[in-house]
Amino acid sequence: MGFAVWFVGAIILHDLVMWPLYTAADGALRGRRRRPWLNHVRVPAALSLLLLLVWFPLILGGAEANYRTAAGLSTAPYLLRWAIVTLVLFAGSGLLYAMRRRAAGRPDR
Repeated sequence: MGFAVWFVGAIILHDLVMWPLYTAADGALRGRRRRPWLNHVRVPAALSLLLLLVWFPLILGGAEANYRTAAGLSTAPYLLRWAIVTLVLFAGSGLLYAMRRRAAGRPDR
């Protein structure tokens, strides 16, 4: 029964709260003009938020007692590791964007 309540709550939260929020944010970023960099921001942001959504009890330290009991370890490194993964995702995406811009600017292409 608990899972069913959680599942229905997650559906309602996503469809009524989250979907309009990130649709509005995407529309504000996109505007009326074509922005070639948009997907280079959108993809790492989505992956980072997905990681945060899946691991938020460990990243935010909310599961410290349970995790320490089960694994004998602290949740302290999770925030730093998530931040590093997010940084690498954005840096890699920025590097890919720069390489694509440079390749598109060549006269032989």
